[in-house]
Amino acid sequence: MKQISTLLLVLCFGILSFAHAESPKGPEIGKKAPDFKLPDAHGKEHMLSNFEGRYVVLEWLNHDCPFVVKHYASGNMQMLQERYRDKGVVWLSIISSAPGKQGYLEPEQAIKVTKEKKAKPTAVLLDPEGKVGRAYDARVTPHMYIIDPEGMLVYMGAIDDIRSTSVDDVEGARNYVSEALDLLLAGEKVKKAATQPYGCTVKY
Repeated sequence: MKQISTLLLVLCFGILSFAHAESPKGPEIGKKAPDFKLPDAHGKEHMLSNFEGRYVVLEWLNHDCPFVVKHYASGNMQMLQERYRDKGVVWLSIISSAPGKQGYLEPEQAIKVTKEKKAKPTAVLLDPEGKVGRAYDARVTPHMYIIDPEGMLVYMGAIDDIRSTSVDDVEGARNYVSEALDLLLAGEKVKKAATQPYGCTVKY
C-alpha cells in the first residue's frame, strides 16, 4: 500500500526523488557559487555577493508542494530559519515558479503567505523567469544550498534523509542542512556535502 501511495505522489506532483544521471551542470561543491541579483517580495534587490563574510542558505520554495507543506506545517522550516538567522546565517527562500505555474506568487501574495506560515527567512526572493534556479540547477522544492563566507558552495541537495510528505517523518530524520551548518559554525568541515534532492519539480 505504501508503494502504491508513493507512486501516486510521483504521478500527481511530478516528483524528482533523485538527481538525474547526466553530465554535471550548475554549481559544484568547493567552487564559487553563482552570483545573482533578485528582488524580494517587498521590492528590495539582494545580491549574493553582498553577503560575503556570512554563511548563506538558499531554499527553493513552492508552498503548494506537499514536501514543502510537510516542513512548514510541522514548523520545521521556520525553526531552522529562526535558529540559524539568530546565529548570523542569511536565509534566502527563492520562488522560481513561472507565472501561471504551481507555486507562483505575486509579491503581495508572497508577503501574505510568509506571514501566514510564520516563516522566518531573511528574505523571500522572486525568480519568475527561473534564471537563478537554472543557474543553480535547482530541480525540486525544497532544494537546499549552503554557501560559505568566501562564496564557496559547501552543501547542496536534500533537506533531510526521509523522502516523504508525512509530518510525522520530520522528527527523527537526519537533517542535512542543520548538520552541515552546525559543523560549519563550529569551524569544522561538512561531512556530507552533496545529497540527492527530493521533492516536487521546480515549475519553470
